[in-house]
Amino acid sequence: TISPGWVETELGMNSIEESDFSKDEIVDCIPQKRFVKPEEVANAAVFLASDLSSYITGQIIRVDGGIGVGNRNFG
Repeated sequence: TISPGWVETELGMNSIEESDFSKDEIVDCIPQKRFVKPEEVANAAVFLASDLSSYITGQIIRVDGGIGVGNRNFG
């Protein structure tokens, strides 16, 4: 499974408006201090679909800039 963080797409940015947090508050909680780019999620998908990942099973691949590590407000 690929588990992305806040992806820098129209849908991702519009969902901020529906959240209880501002864009700056969210970015401040991301260790890499930016949103995930769509191509970064796509790169994970390409890797998992390739022979390079042939021995990977039953994993959650977080493409979230570190927000899911220890952050219970967002991750």
